[in-house]
Amino acid sequence: MEFIDLGAQRRRISKSLEKRISTVLDHSKFIMGPEVAELEAELAKFVGIKHCISVANGTDALQIAMMTADIKPGDEIITTAFSFFATVETILLLGAKPVFADINPKTYNLDPTKIESLITARTKVILPVSLYGQCCDLDAINAVAKKHKLMVFEDAAQSFGATYKGKRSCSFTDIACTSFFPTKPLGCYGDGGACFTNNDDLAAKMKMIRVHGQDRRYHHSLVGVNSRLDTIQAAILLAKLEIFEEEIALRQKVAKKYDEALKGFMPTPEIQADNKSVFAQYTLEVEDRDRVQSALQDLGVPTMVHYPIAMNLQPAFQKIYKEASTFSIAESAASRVFSLPFHPYLTENDQIRVADALKKVLGTSSR
Repeated sequence: MEFIDLGAQRRRISKSLEKRISTVLDHSKFIMGPEVAELEAELAKFVGIKHCISVANGTDALQIAMMTADIKPGDEIITTAFSFFATVETILLLGAKPVFADINPKTYNLDPTKIESLITARTKVILPVSLYGQCCDLDAINAVAKKHKLMVFEDAAQSFGATYKGKRSCSFTDIACTSFFPTKPLGCYGDGGACFTNNDDLAAKMKMIRVHGQDRRYHHSLVGVNSRLDTIQAAILLAKLEIFEEEIALRQKVAKKYDEALKGFMPTPEIQADNKSVFAQYTLEVEDRDRVQSALQDLGVPTMVHYPIAMNLQPAFQKIYKEASTFSIAESAASRVFSLPFHPYLTENDQIRVADALKKVLGTSSR
């Protein structure tokens, strides 16, 4: 059994993939070819927003967003204590300071009630992460930001395709950033990412930053970076986008089957009202996680941990800031979470096998 079966999807869309890749090979416009512009238009339409700016990867998307907001050394960015390190890394690369807030124990997303007390005169941006496929409480976060005249950037690396109160992830904030890493809900066959905004000026600036700050060839109005999505990756994403809506529905079906199989045995992921998750992961909590994972592996069930160290405890962060803050919910989650095999094509028989193995390993109800 595979944790994520990318082969099943590839077999399904093989004809479209081959046709689109062949077209790119024929025209040989491998950088910023026509498929890139086509993909940006389709992604913006899908999200329901004016501008999509494709970039080389999700980490670059976050950094470009920060650069667009003119983040400088000494500025502060309020973000979650529980995420992948790229969320913090992009802040540190610009010399700014990440200021951590704890999370909602049910969703693992940034707790909006923990933000306001952290705001100072140096705060420039609130950076929530829509983790595990579910959007943050973006209305509440935006309300705090509006009150204090701050920008909000959604890190939607795991939530592209999710909805919150009827609107898509990436459509709520000043800038939203996502990743097309192969294992994401919408992933390419290499690295890729995108930024989204409704603001014309921010969009124009991001387009310049991704190509060395150029506003036209060899004319550099800004100091930028080199972060362009390969045309072949754009072609692959266009093929995958054709079936993405159906795959989102399949993800709901797989999650529901897991919920049913584990009902009464252990708590399952909580999706808040008005939200639809794309289930980038199907994540549970257990005591003695290492033992549980090892025992499941012995039974042929692979698992993963996203993420085993809270942000405030990462060694790189502690080398820069000597603060000794504690984020009890994030730190507890980091020691307990693990994810089961999950993808749109996971069979019901495999899900039953996973659930049975989990029950065997845990023995009795884990409530």
